Amino acid sequence: MNWTQIINISLILTSIALVASIILQSKGAGLGGLTGSDTGGIFTARRGIEKTLFWITIIFSLIFFALAITSAILAARA
Repeated sequence: MNWTQIINISLILTSIALVASIILQSKGAGLGGLTGSDTGGIFTARRGIEKTLFWITIIFSLIFFALAITSAILAARA
């Protein structure tokens, strides 16, 4: 396995985890949260598991972004 394959596999796993964390966040918002028609929620206080899920989503998105940039750089060099 070379670095490109490792980065690509990590990118796939991170994207699955990111999608799962986003779905878990919108699960509590009901059907309106999935379509974007939920009117509240931006300014509400996050506590407990909601706060943890919020930070996990941010961390996964940053990891996804870094892996995507790294994958693009490695692909350009090949």
